[in-house]
Amino acid sequence: MFQDLGLEGWTPQSAAVVLGLVLGLAFGMLAEPSRFCLRRGLAGDALERRSALGVWSMALAAAIIGTTAIVGLGLIDISQHRFLAGRLPIAAIILGGAMFGAGMVLGRGCASRLTVLAGTGNLRALSVLIVFAVLAHATLKGALAPARVWIGSFGVSIGSAASLSALPGGAPLVGAMFGAGLLVWALISRAPRRDLVLGGLIGILVPFGWLGTGYVLKDEFAPLPLETLAFTSAAAEGLFWWVAGTAVAPSFGVGLLGGVVFGSFATAALGRRLAWVGFGGDTPTGQYLAGGALMGIGGVLAGGCTVGAGLAGVSLLSVGALLALASIMMGAVAARSVMAGAGRGKAQVAMVGKS
Repeated sequence: MFQDLGLEGWTPQSAAVVLGLVLGLAFGMLAEPSRFCLRRGLAGDALERRSALGVWSMALAAAIIGTTAIVGLGLIDISQHRFLAGRLPIAAIILGGAMFGAGMVLGRGCASRLTVLAGTGNLRALSVLIVFAVLAHATLKGALAPARVWIGSFGVSIGSAASLSALPGGAPLVGAMFGAGLLVWALISRAPRRDLVLGGLIGILVPFGWLGTGYVLKDEFAPLPLETLAFTSAAAEGLFWWVAGTAVAPSFGVGLLGGVVFGSFATAALGRRLAWVGFGGDTPTGQYLAGGALMGIGGVLAGGCTVGAGLAGVSLLSVGALLALASIMMGAVAARSVMAGAGRGKAQVAMVGKS
């Protein structure tokens, strides 16, 4: 398909960077005004959790329905994607997911949300994002890689059961039922209609990414990995390119990160929401940086973040991605409960001190 586009002088790799940039711009422009983030639905203000979960569910519904459609039409081949491997590294997924979930509560934002906030001038988010990228790269290719490999060795072989498409009815029926259920939940969540629309558009970006890398830019002589929205691998790639740009070429992930930052900056500027935000007395630096570290390590172990494993992985009907998403959610809820208990304990100590 790529050879038919008439892009003389381009390579599939360079076109993938542009594709990532375009998808990132769209994501940033949609996620910034909608405050799109799974953490808000799990550990945000009690009054907004249901609404935030509704918006996120709308995105997941659109991602599943759209991806199921393009796979059913035979436009992309997902059989070799890592999320559908016959061996499930169950220990790494559960541990990594729980770490990522706890980390996004400590850091007050998942990786995608932090990238969006960084574009609006939030220095706290940028600091956490840098720690996230460093630890993700260390876990992928650095000092922590041996530990990752060891944890990943504890797994089970599940064969064709790696995908929910193995259930009766196959991918079309399972995807339609899964997507419809999420859609209904989103519509009764009482989320603002504008945010639901924005969430649905974010979800549609997932199949567009699959279609772009797996069909439009497909080239037998220079094959590209099948990619779409994902922030853990993108952060690691972005860090490596930033410090060694003359030695390595930019990738889809580098374009994606840059696009998200510019897209969120543009909408925040138009909405007059740009602001320098730093650390203060009520925003403990250690807590935020610890959150970034947990997300960096956990995101790699789990195979992705709330977007890479959550939206993208689950859109493939991957059992591993579903396990990662469930582990992330449980880790976030557990961390929220622990922090709430610690807060109540401090309040009681303060009251005793005043009495």
